[in-house]
Amino acid sequence: MPILGANDLGKRFGRRRWALRGINLQIAAGGITALVGPNGAGKSTLLRSWVGFERPTTGSALVAGHDAWRDRRSALSRVGYVSQSPALYESLSVEEHLRMAGFLRPAFDREMARSRLDALGIPLESLGGRLSGGQQAQVILSIALATHPEVLLLDEPLAQLDPLARREFLQLVVGAVRGEGTTALLSSHIVTDIEQACDRLIVLGSGKLLLQTSIEDALACFSISSVSHQEQIVGQFPDPGGMALSLIHHERAAEPPESRPASLEEIVLGHLSALRQSGEAVN
Repeated sequence: MPILGANDLGKRFGRRRWALRGINLQIAAGGITALVGPNGAGKSTLLRSWVGFERPTTGSALVAGHDAWRDRRSALSRVGYVSQSPALYESLSVEEHLRMAGFLRPAFDREMARSRLDALGIPLESLGGRLSGGQQAQVILSIALATHPEVLLLDEPLAQLDPLARREFLQLVVGAVRGEGTTALLSSHIVTDIEQACDRLIVLGSGKLLLQTSIEDALACFSISSVSHQEQIVGQFPDPGGMALSLIHHERAAEPPESRPASLEEIVLGHLSALRQSGEAVN
């Protein structure tokens, strides 16, 4: 059974366009999956559906087989969640945040959280409002990990962090996945930040699932060419110098002539450009 699933999942807000439409995917337990797409692609809505914060308009979001909306308690007990703009209570100390987490989640491992924060040099007596954005994100991640979640959902937590804080944040995530078997889903629109940490890739655009594959298969089966291979082209986009590039899909060890391996960022760009060329908006 997949640890995370979506069956024809759709979400529409009022009469606005669909934030998600017809999402079907399965994520096996273990490892880190990158959820990539531009702002407005539906990444946050998908994650919030698995937390039970969004009621699906169509279909269902499943956590370990439990419907995240209909059986929210069972689903939520398995999930650790870091929102897009993590923030602590300004007037509470870090230690008081840990006490509150223990009250809300009986299985919370306070000593584990303390140990992680001590290793990061974050004083327990510090008030939440006096910590930097990076430190606040680390506190919230440490709290989420100390609940020993089966699934860790991370909604663009790296966006406001400096390069060192990003590395430290990812180090904690990778350590939890390798040490405790946690399954992590890391949302980002900055591919280069997560390329080395992730095992799998999901690309969303305009609320649609564009690609779901392992990082290994993606790098082995996509190439970049400036020569036309019409039958294999996924999408076309310019490089920073303005040259037109084509993303080519091919079998392993069958890279077309006059091409080179595609980077993960180019694979994402190629799929987003294909969506735009089909007439869909890409924000």
